[in-house]
Amino acid sequence: MAPVMETTFGPGRMIWTVNRELALLIGAGRALLMQLAHPLVAAGVAAHSRFSEDPLGRLVRTLDPMYAMVFGPPERTAGAVARLRATHARVAGVLPEAIGAYPAGTRYDAGDPALALWVHATLIDTSLQVYDRFVTRLAPAARARYYADSRELARMLGIPEALTPATLAAFERYVADTIASDALAVGATARDLARLVFHPPAARSLRAIAPVVELVTAGLLPPRLRDLYGYRWSPGRERLMAMAAWLLRRALPALPAGLRIAPPARAAERRHLTLTAS
Repeated sequence: MAPVMETTFGPGRMIWTVNRELALLIGAGRALLMQLAHPLVAAGVAAHSRFSEDPLGRLVRTLDPMYAMVFGPPERTAGAVARLRATHARVAGVLPEAIGAYPAGTRYDAGDPALALWVHATLIDTSLQVYDRFVTRLAPAARARYYADSRELARMLGIPEALTPATLAAFERYVADTIASDALAVGATARDLARLVFHPPAARSLRAIAPVVELVTAGLLPPRLRDLYGYRWSPGRERLMAMAAWLLRRALPALPAGLRIAPPARAAERRHLTLTAS
Protein backbone atom coordinates (compact mmCIF):
# COMPACT_ATOMS: atom_id res chain seq x y z
CA MET A 1 0.00 0.00 0.00
CA ALA A 2 1.36 3.39 -1.02
CA PRO A 3 1.99 5.86 1.80
CA VAL A 4 -0.55 8.64 2.35
CA MET A 5 0.87 12.01 1.36
CA GLU A 6 0.16 15.27 3.08
CA THR A 7 -1.82 17.53 0.82
CA THR A 8 0.20 20.36 -0.67
CA PHE A 9 -2.70 22.13 -2.30
CA GLY A 10 -3.44 25.74 -1.53
CA PRO A 11 -5.21 28.79 -2.99
CA GLY A 12 -2.57 29.13 -5.68
CA ARG A 13 -3.14 25.65 -7.08
CA MET A 14 -5.42 25.10 -10.05
CA ILE A 15 -7.26 22.21 -8.45
CA TRP A 16 -8.18 24.52 -5.58
CA THR A 17 -9.52 27.15 -7.99
CA VAL A 18 -11.67 24.67 -9.90
CA ASN A 19 -12.90 22.36 -7.15
CA ARG A 20 -14.02 25.18 -4.87
CA GLU A 21 -16.93 25.93 -7.22
CA LEU A 22 -20.26 24.44 -6.12
CA ALA A 23 -21.28 24.52 -9.79
CA LEU A 24 -19.22 21.36 -10.24
CA LEU A 25 -22.04 19.48 -8.50
CA ILE A 26 -23.97 19.91 -11.75
CA GLY A 27 -21.74 17.16 -13.11
CA ALA A 28 -22.12 14.71 -10.22
CA GLY A 29 -24.67 12.61 -12.10
CA ARG A 30 -22.47 12.54 -15.21
CA ALA A 31 -19.46 11.28 -13.27
CA LEU A 32 -21.52 8.62 -11.53
CA LEU A 33 -23.16 7.35 -14.73
CA MET A 34 -19.75 7.21 -16.43
CA GLN A 35 -18.50 5.10 -13.52
CA LEU A 36 -21.53 2.80 -13.65
CA ALA A 37 -21.03 2.31 -17.39
CA HIS A 38 -18.12 0.06 -16.41
CA PRO A 39 -19.84 -3.27 -15.65
CA LEU A 40 -17.33 -4.18 -12.93
CA VAL A 41 -17.89 -0.86 -11.15
CA ALA A 42 -21.67 -1.20 -11.46
CA ALA A 43 -21.58 -4.73 -10.05
CA GLY A 44 -19.53 -3.61 -7.06
CA VAL A 45 -21.82 -0.67 -6.34
CA ALA A 46 -24.96 -2.81 -6.63
CA ALA A 47 -23.68 -5.63 -4.42
CA HIS A 48 -21.64 -3.78 -1.79
CA SER A 49 -23.33 -0.47 -1.09
CA ARG A 50 -26.63 0.99 0.11
CA PHE A 51 -27.09 2.63 -3.27
CA SER A 52 -30.67 1.45 -3.76
CA GLU A 53 -31.63 2.94 -0.38
CA ASP A 54 -29.56 6.12 -0.58
CA PRO A 55 -28.35 6.97 -4.11
CA LEU A 56 -27.88 10.66 -3.28
CA GLY A 57 -25.76 9.69 -0.29
CA ARG A 58 -23.59 7.66 -2.66
CA LEU A 59 -23.07 10.78 -4.77
CA VAL A 60 -21.96 12.73 -1.70
CA ARG A 61 -19.67 9.93 -0.54
CA THR A 62 -18.05 9.90 -3.98
CA LEU A 63 -17.18 13.59 -3.68
CA ASP A 64 -16.24 13.74 0.01
CA PRO A 65 -12.76 12.16 -0.35
CA MET A 66 -11.85 14.58 -3.13
CA TYR A 67 -12.96 17.57 -1.04
CA ALA A 68 -10.95 16.22 1.91
CA MET A 69 -7.81 15.69 -0.15
CA VAL A 70 -7.94 19.09 -1.85
CA PHE A 71 -9.13 21.26 1.03
CA GLY A 72 -8.72 19.28 4.23
CA PRO A 73 -5.91 19.55 6.76
CA PRO A 74 -3.44 16.62 6.69
CA GLU A 75 -5.24 14.62 9.38
CA ARG A 76 -8.57 14.83 7.53
CA THR A 77 -6.91 13.92 4.25
CA ALA A 78 -5.28 10.86 5.79
CA GLY A 79 -8.54 9.82 7.42
CA ALA A 80 -10.52 10.16 4.19
CA VAL A 81 -8.01 8.09 2.23
CA ALA A 82 -7.89 5.42 4.94
CA ARG A 83 -11.69 5.15 5.06
CA LEU A 84 -11.91 4.96 1.28
CA ARG A 85 -9.34 2.17 1.14
CA ALA A 86 -11.04 0.27 3.96
CA THR A 87 -14.34 0.48 2.11
CA HIS A 88 -12.80 -0.67 -1.16
CA ALA A 89 -11.08 -3.59 0.56
CA ARG A 90 -14.50 -5.12 1.18
CA VAL A 91 -15.73 -4.73 -2.39
CA ALA A 92 -14.99 -7.84 -4.44
CA GLY A 93 -17.04 -10.49 -6.19
CA VAL A 94 -18.09 -11.82 -9.58
CA LEU A 95 -20.47 -10.64 -12.27
CA PRO A 96 -23.74 -12.55 -11.92
CA GLU A 97 -24.45 -12.31 -15.66
CA ALA A 98 -22.66 -11.50 -18.90
CA ILE A 99 -22.50 -7.78 -19.75
CA GLY A 100 -20.86 -6.57 -22.94
CA ALA A 101 -17.40 -8.07 -23.24
CA TYR A 102 -17.50 -9.46 -19.69
CA PRO A 103 -18.74 -13.06 -19.28
CA ALA A 104 -20.69 -14.13 -16.23
CA GLY A 105 -18.30 -14.97 -13.42
CA THR A 106 -15.80 -12.21 -14.28
CA ARG A 107 -14.19 -11.11 -11.04
CA TYR A 108 -14.26 -7.51 -9.85
CA ASP A 109 -12.27 -5.89 -7.05
CA ALA A 110 -12.46 -2.24 -6.04
CA GLY A 111 -8.75 -2.41 -5.22
CA ASP A 112 -7.96 -3.00 -8.89
CA PRO A 113 -5.84 0.02 -9.92
CA ALA A 114 -7.38 0.06 -13.41
CA LEU A 115 -10.89 0.40 -11.98
CA ALA A 116 -9.70 3.02 -9.48
CA LEU A 117 -8.15 4.98 -12.35
CA TRP A 118 -11.43 4.98 -14.30
CA VAL A 119 -13.44 6.19 -11.29
CA HIS A 120 -10.85 8.91 -10.64
CA ALA A 121 -10.80 9.87 -14.32
CA THR A 122 -14.57 10.35 -14.45
CA LEU A 123 -14.35 12.91 -11.64
CA ILE A 124 -11.44 14.81 -13.21
CA ASP A 125 -12.89 14.79 -16.73
CA THR A 126 -16.29 15.88 -15.44
CA SER A 127 -14.80 18.70 -13.37
CA LEU A 128 -13.03 20.09 -16.42
CA GLN A 129 -16.10 19.74 -18.62
CA VAL A 130 -18.47 21.38 -16.13
CA TYR A 131 -16.08 24.20 -15.20
CA ASP A 132 -15.56 25.09 -18.86
CA ARG A 133 -19.27 25.00 -19.61
CA PHE A 134 -20.85 26.53 -16.51
CA VAL A 135 -18.15 28.65 -14.84
CA THR A 136 -15.57 29.91 -17.34
CA ARG A 137 -13.39 28.41 -20.03
CA LEU A 138 -9.93 27.45 -18.82
CA ALA A 139 -6.89 28.32 -20.88
CA PRO A 140 -4.89 25.29 -22.10
CA ALA A 141 -2.10 25.99 -19.61
CA ALA A 142 -4.58 26.15 -16.72
CA ARG A 143 -6.17 22.84 -17.80
CA ALA A 144 -2.73 21.25 -17.87
CA ARG A 145 -1.98 22.54 -14.36
CA TYR A 146 -5.31 21.19 -13.12
CA TYR A 147 -4.51 17.78 -14.55
CA ALA A 148 -1.02 17.82 -13.03
CA ASP A 149 -2.62 18.47 -9.63
CA SER A 150 -5.06 15.61 -10.22
CA ARG A 151 -2.15 13.21 -10.67
CA GLU A 152 -1.17 13.98 -7.08
CA LEU A 153 -4.67 12.97 -6.02
CA ALA A 154 -4.28 9.72 -7.95
CA ARG A 155 -1.06 8.94 -6.06
CA MET A 156 -2.76 9.67 -2.74
CA LEU A 157 -5.46 7.16 -3.72
CA GLY A 158 -2.83 4.51 -4.36
CA ILE A 159 -3.15 4.52 -8.16
CA PRO A 160 0.31 3.64 -9.52
CA GLU A 161 2.05 6.57 -11.20
CA ALA A 162 2.98 4.35 -14.15
CA LEU A 163 -0.72 3.67 -14.78
CA THR A 164 -1.82 7.32 -14.63
CA PRO A 165 -1.56 9.19 -17.96
CA ALA A 166 1.46 11.47 -17.76
CA THR A 167 0.00 14.51 -19.52
CA LEU A 168 -3.40 16.11 -20.08
CA ALA A 169 -3.31 15.06 -23.74
CA ALA A 170 -2.60 11.45 -22.74
CA PHE A 171 -5.40 11.62 -20.16
CA GLU A 172 -7.88 12.90 -22.74
CA ARG A 173 -6.87 10.05 -25.08
CA TYR A 174 -7.33 7.55 -22.24
CA VAL A 175 -10.85 8.83 -21.48
CA ALA A 176 -11.85 8.93 -25.16
CA ASP A 177 -10.40 5.49 -25.87
CA THR A 178 -12.13 3.98 -22.82
CA ILE A 179 -15.48 5.46 -23.85
CA ALA A 180 -15.09 4.09 -27.39
CA SER A 181 -13.94 0.65 -26.26
CA ASP A 182 -15.77 -2.46 -25.11
CA ALA A 183 -14.53 -1.78 -21.56
CA LEU A 184 -17.82 0.09 -21.05
CA ALA A 185 -21.24 -1.48 -21.48
CA VAL A 186 -24.50 -0.41 -19.88
CA GLY A 187 -26.51 -3.38 -18.69
CA ALA A 188 -29.66 -3.72 -16.62
CA THR A 189 -27.77 -3.11 -13.37
CA ALA A 190 -26.35 0.23 -14.51
CA ARG A 191 -29.72 1.36 -15.91
CA ASP A 192 -31.51 0.46 -12.67
CA LEU A 193 -28.91 2.35 -10.63
CA ALA A 194 -29.15 5.36 -12.96
CA ARG A 195 -32.91 5.51 -12.49
CA LEU A 196 -32.43 5.55 -8.73
CA VAL A 197 -30.09 8.55 -9.02
CA PHE A 198 -32.81 10.69 -10.59
CA HIS A 199 -35.80 9.14 -8.85
CA PRO A 200 -34.55 8.35 -5.32
CA PRO A 201 -37.22 6.53 -3.31
CA ALA A 202 -36.49 8.35 -0.05
CA ALA A 203 -36.13 11.91 -1.39
CA ARG A 204 -39.62 12.90 -2.46
CA SER A 205 -38.79 16.61 -2.20
CA LEU A 206 -36.33 16.20 -5.08
CA ARG A 207 -38.75 14.47 -7.43
CA ALA A 208 -40.03 17.76 -8.86
CA ILE A 209 -36.57 18.70 -10.17
CA ALA A 210 -35.51 15.15 -11.08
CA PRO A 211 -36.43 15.56 -14.78
CA VAL A 212 -34.29 18.70 -15.02
CA VAL A 213 -31.32 17.03 -13.31
CA GLU A 214 -31.68 14.00 -15.57
CA LEU A 215 -31.87 16.21 -18.66
CA VAL A 216 -28.70 18.10 -17.70
CA THR A 217 -26.88 14.87 -16.92
CA ALA A 218 -27.89 13.38 -20.27
CA GLY A 219 -26.64 16.51 -22.00
CA LEU A 220 -23.28 16.32 -20.29
CA LEU A 221 -22.71 12.62 -20.99
CA PRO A 222 -20.46 11.65 -23.89
CA PRO A 223 -22.74 10.79 -26.85
CA ARG A 224 -21.92 7.07 -26.88
CA LEU A 225 -22.72 6.68 -23.18
CA ARG A 226 -25.86 8.78 -23.57
CA ASP A 227 -27.00 6.33 -26.24
CA LEU A 228 -26.07 3.29 -24.12
CA TYR A 229 -28.24 4.59 -21.27
CA GLY A 230 -31.09 5.16 -23.71
CA TYR A 231 -31.29 8.95 -23.43
CA ARG A 232 -32.50 10.87 -26.44
CA TRP A 233 -30.97 14.19 -27.37
CA SER A 234 -31.87 16.91 -29.84
CA PRO A 235 -30.70 20.31 -31.07
CA GLY A 236 -33.51 21.90 -29.07
CA ARG A 237 -32.30 20.32 -25.83
CA GLU A 238 -28.76 21.35 -26.65
CA ARG A 239 -29.94 24.96 -27.05
CA LEU A 240 -31.64 24.77 -23.64
CA MET A 241 -28.39 23.53 -22.10
CA ALA A 242 -26.42 26.32 -23.76
CA MET A 243 -28.86 28.93 -22.48
CA ALA A 244 -28.73 27.54 -18.94
CA ALA A 245 -24.93 27.56 -19.03
CA TRP A 246 -24.87 31.16 -20.27
CA LEU A 247 -27.24 32.27 -17.52
CA LEU A 248 -25.21 30.55 -14.81
CA ARG A 249 -21.92 31.99 -16.05
CA ARG A 250 -23.48 35.47 -15.91
CA ALA A 251 -24.98 34.91 -12.44
CA LEU A 252 -22.00 33.34 -10.67
CA PRO A 253 -19.94 36.51 -10.12
CA ALA A 254 -22.87 38.11 -8.26
CA LEU A 255 -23.57 35.16 -5.96
CA PRO A 256 -22.47 35.32 -2.30
CA ALA A 257 -19.75 32.87 -1.29
CA GLY A 258 -22.25 30.73 0.61
CA LEU A 259 -24.07 29.95 -2.62
CA ARG A 260 -21.04 29.68 -4.88
CA ILE A 261 -18.15 28.13 -2.92
CA ALA A 262 -18.19 24.58 -1.55
CA PRO A 263 -18.26 24.52 2.29
CA PRO A 264 -14.95 22.57 2.58
CA ALA A 265 -13.28 25.21 0.41
CA ARG A 266 -14.68 28.07 2.49
CA ALA A 267 -13.38 26.38 5.66
CA ALA A 268 -9.97 25.88 4.07
CA GLU A 269 -9.82 29.49 2.96
CA ARG A 270 -10.61 30.64 6.50
CA ARG A 271 -7.80 28.45 7.85
CA HIS A 272 -5.44 29.85 5.21
CA LEU A 273 -6.31 33.44 6.11
CA THR A 274 -5.78 32.69 9.81
CA LEU A 275 -2.36 31.15 9.14
CA THR A 276 -1.19 33.96 6.87
CA ALA A 277 -2.38 36.58 9.36
CA SER A 278 -0.61 35.00 12.34
